[in-house]
Amino acid sequence: MAKGPSYNVPFRRRREGKTNYELRRGLISSELHRLVARKTRNHVTVQLVKAAVNGDQIVASAHSSELKKKYGWLGNLDNLSASYLTGLICGYRSLAKGVNEAVLDVGLQTPSRGSRVFAVLKGVLDAGVEIAHDEEILPDEDRIRGKHIANYAGEISSDAETYSRMFSTYLSRGLTPEKIPDHFSSVKEKIVADFGKSTK
Repeated sequence: MAKGPSYNVPFRRRREGKTNYELRRGLISSELHRLVARKTRNHVTVQLVKAAVNGDQIVASAHSSELKKKYGWLGNLDNLSASYLTGLICGYRSLAKGVNEAVLDVGLQTPSRGSRVFAVLKGVLDAGVEIAHDEEILPDEDRIRGKHIANYAGEISSDAETYSRMFSTYLSRGLTPEKIPDHFSSVKEKIVADFGKSTK
């Protein structure tokens, strides 16, 4: 560790690896609300945040657990599909609060093309919120819908043992993996209809 009178101790949250203050300063200087997308082992959280002198203010938020509780989502709550749908909910709530433009805040996560963070971004964009981005970073529409899972399930369906082992979680919830794209579309329609009614 550096020693001497010219050494400055980093801020606590920087020492703990929680906040990149240089990046944060750049985002705040845009004077736009920040779209904060965070993932955990089992869930995705999306928040629209307004910076203030006395601390960040949450303007709108969504949690992937809402998909199961309110919209009947039978898939996992931490994958691309759930990330997109959670972003869609937060996007609609942002518009309801009068916010139609924001900047993406990925925090200390390493940006990776087509990742869950960018699935969240895609959902918020489809809701109608404007966020500067490169189209190439967004995940493929078919992957968001879970079509790759459905295709793989179809390929191994002849092997009953492998099929039941690989997709035991989906099957225990009453969702056959081949139906994931259709289920995704159904849940998305419920979300769009829900906010369509509430915002009129």
